[in-house]
Amino acid sequence: MRATLLQIEVDPAETAADRRRRAAALVRAQAGADLVVLPELWPVGAFASDDFAAGAERLDGGPTAEAMSAAARDAGVWLHAGSVVERDPWPDGPLYNTSLLFAPDGTLHTAYRKIHRFGFDRGEAVLMAGGSRIVTAALPQGVLGLATCYDLRFPEQFRLLVDAGAEMLVIPAGWPARRLAHWRVLLQARAIENQVFVLACGTAGTHADVPQAGHSMVIDPWGAVLAEAGAAEEVLTVELDPSRVAATRSDFPVLRDRVLGAPPR
Repeated sequence: MRATLLQIEVDPAETAADRRRRAAALVRAQAGADLVVLPELWPVGAFASDDFAAGAERLDGGPTAEAMSAAARDAGVWLHAGSVVERDPWPDGPLYNTSLLFAPDGTLHTAYRKIHRFGFDRGEAVLMAGGSRIVTAALPQGVLGLATCYDLRFPEQFRLLVDAGAEMLVIPAGWPARRLAHWRVLLQARAIENQVFVLACGTAGTHADVPQAGHSMVIDPWGAVLAEAGAAEEVLTVELDPSRVAATRSDFPVLRDRVLGAPPR
């Protein structure tokens, strides 16, 4: 399985429309990949909360969904298009931080509304509604579990994803550079404790005066880092063997010994 993470730069000097065109071109250039992943809230910037309302979109016919659908179809790839500011119902409903997964024919396969909203008493935490549903998606290569950025700090969500059959976790993020050490440790922990691949795609650049960490990562079910980007914009591609999930769980059957919570299927 070939997976590609598109760690794009979010620069406030670039319009959202121009960034969509650039991201779509990057997706189209990945023809031959099985899965392509973009970061969290890349059309507006994860920390640019003053722009959330103006940048809100519909999933049905919205500009990012339309552009990413066409790019996935043209490249013939599964595309996790990162997340957008969704407004539902349109045009006066609440805002959500919503991730979009497109099939190779360009259809919207599934969407995930971020459950844990960051900001404490400001930003996303007060401007957006939270999702309430665990989301997985069955690809030919294995089952994806979907999560977004701040979700990473809540391990119980990932146990539920494993219970639902997840073998790979896809985590788009807009993670700040000042907490890069947490990013690395938490990603490896989620891979090790759940015996899954982790594909985590962050942004580069600075938006709303917050430098971004970058350092998108692919981690295997034993916790080994297979690939890691730097801080700048980068295309990160790695070949995965999905059978390593079952092999790891068989060779070191720690999940079988869970006492609290439901045992995995």
